[in-house]
Amino acid sequence: MMKIAVFNATEKHGVTYRLKEIFLESFRDEAEITEFYFPKDCPSFCAGCTICFRGDEKKCKDAQYTQKIQKALLEADLLVFASPAYVFHTTGAMKTMLDHFGYRWMPHRPAKEMFSKRAVIITQCLGAGDRSTAKDIKDSLSWWGVSFIKEYRFKLMSEIEWDKIDEKKRNKMSSKLTAAANKFKNTDYNKRPHTKTVTKIKFYMVRMLQTDLGKKNPEYTDFKYWKENGWLGKTRPWKG
Repeated sequence: MMKIAVFNATEKHGVTYRLKEIFLESFRDEAEITEFYFPKDCPSFCAGCTICFRGDEKKCKDAQYTQKIQKALLEADLLVFASPAYVFHTTGAMKTMLDHFGYRWMPHRPAKEMFSKRAVIITQCLGAGDRSTAKDIKDSLSWWGVSFIKEYRFKLMSEIEWDKIDEKKRNKMSSKLTAAANKFKNTDYNKRPHTKTVTKIKFYMVRMLQTDLGKKNPEYTDFKYWKENGWLGKTRPWKG
């Protein structure tokens, strides 16, 4: 059965929640959907202790939350991130969760599974900020190794309550998300998505960095991780 991991930037059941639910409707009977709501499912800020960067992410003070999130990230066929724009950016709660996974950025210890993921970002704003909100999330996704990322951004322009939005506009947003969902529903998840050139460039740049760091310190955590995965040789995370 297809697995979907959903990350909600707020616990509020507002417009963003409605848009996300419209997208997921087509999958409800055919997929295993795991949802997280922030801040409830990751309530504490990253303390910057760097224990995860040193290879002990399971010892993070928030491991009871982050390990569940990581499991869902690695197992899912499709990742869905939904966030309204808060002062032109994603919510602090979503940023708090993303901060906990800085060690999974490509310059450190990216999970090879992420290079074969597909992701959807759903954002909405009153008049502006939808693009920068999506970028906040996309930055982490792309540096985790995800190449296939689709953004669905909406500007409300008038009302911030779903039932007060003009019916024609509601129908237009709903139709766009339903059409998008049908495309993802009909995707063959046994086939890896195309890895974009920009992802490969990032990988090879970091590969050069890790090679250099390893010459200076063979016991460096990130260098050892890259070496163990064979990425300093001919193995690539987007293959096999």
